[in-house]
Amino acid sequence: QVHLVESGGGLVQPGGSLRLSCAASGSIFSINAMGWYRHSRRKQRDLVATITNGGNTNYADSVKGRFTISRDNAKNTMYLQMNNLKPEDTAVYYCNAVAQVTALPGEYDYWGQGTQVTVSS
Repeated sequence: QVHLVESGGGLVQPGGSLRLSCAASGSIFSINAMGWYRHSRRKQRDLVATITNGGNTNYADSVKGRFTISRDNAKNTMYLQMNNLKPEDTAVYYCNAVAQVTALPGEYDYWGQGTQVTVSS
């Protein structure tokens, strides 16, 4: 299986920045799409941003212009640069990957354990 480990979360002041990382490991054959999702106490788990293997990106309207998703395919690592953070960005952020493993056919969804981002003064 694919193991996803997020890092980079923490407590920041409004207007501050954080950079989240998601490192994928395991018996990976290929990783197709990857994405960041977040789950606040008040909402369902929502899409933040996605990125395909080819680099096509998609962002939630609420983060456009502030967040940037990227990936390093050689390192099987995805990033989320978050700038101008707002209190409403406070959530647990989850890494997601659609991937193939060497032992199984087809693609499967994999999720990280989540990392807490808190934006507060």
